[in-house]
Amino acid sequence: MSPAVDAVAAMSSLLAVAVAALMSAIITWTSRPLLQRYALARPNARSSHRIPTPQGAGIAVITATLLVASAWAAWANVAIPPALVIATIVIALVGFADDIVSLPVLARLALQAACVGAVVFTAPETARIVPALPLPLERGLILLAGVWFVNLVNFMDGLDLMTVAEVVPVTAALLLLGLLGDLSWPAALIATALCGAMLGFAPFNRPVAKMFLGDVGSLPIGLLLGWCLLELAWQGQPAAALLLPAYYLVDSTITLFRRIARREQFWSAHRSHFYQRATDNGFTVRRVIGDVFALNLLLAVLAVVTVRASSTSVTWLALGAGAIAIGFVLRRFSRPQAS
Repeated sequence: MSPAVDAVAAMSSLLAVAVAALMSAIITWTSRPLLQRYALARPNARSSHRIPTPQGAGIAVITATLLVASAWAAWANVAIPPALVIATIVIALVGFADDIVSLPVLARLALQAACVGAVVFTAPETARIVPALPLPLERGLILLAGVWFVNLVNFMDGLDLMTVAEVVPVTAALLLLGLLGDLSWPAALIATALCGAMLGFAPFNRPVAKMFLGDVGSLPIGLLLGWCLLELAWQGQPAAALLLPAYYLVDSTITLFRRIARREQFWSAHRSHFYQRATDNGFTVRRVIGDVFALNLLLAVLAVVTVRASSTSVTWLALGAGAIAIGFVLRRFSRPQAS
């Protein structure tokens, strides 16, 4: 793109962030009384909150994301995959149903797999990460990874501002990569709108939160974010696609394997994620979120560096630095704080 086009793209991106943020905030604010009445999250032994809090603000976040991204795509003559939009709406409805009346685990997983599969298996055959693998095998593995990613975003949404601290740095980095020409423009549009929508939600979710996303928000956010990262991997940047969500991936995956090893019901709600243990160990919510946000900013910088450097040695150094930083934060979260 020419410098003039770059300037227009940058300005339109900032405008999209602002519009999505404003739309998300307005819908969240106006829907709060209704959600207070019909979608109240009551605290239990596994909760991080202490007072009943309305959930379902994800309705505002997803509505703002899809509307702004679709309008911007129409203006820019860019095609967002229809399967992605439909799957996002369907998985949001699944999440909303689970917020109101808890769905059986197998039914929930089957519906999630159908939504992820609709996105993965409608992608062009030329979209590959490991061309040496047979296409059906690669798509099957991506399907499994996609279902896990959707669920881990849901699992990690257990503390005020946690999802904001994760999604905003990741989507901001994806927007930058889109402006630099290293990410497909449809994925950049989705990432930009999602970044704005999360910023609009943030004031309602800061400690002590007045609103929660609910499954109606965390599940489709996982789907949209996962697709954007998959697009980045399809552009030949799998290391960057791993670095951006690396904290969520490591915290959730280690926690999952620990629970399986202890023969616990790993699909049920719990308080054994590292960020949850941190609050039990004396960390304040603000400190946990600050540490996670700073870590995600570092991972975002490392991801952008790997893309722009186009060097194998730089990529391995960035992956190593990211692993060390994540290990440092998880170790801190695991240790009790001095009183």
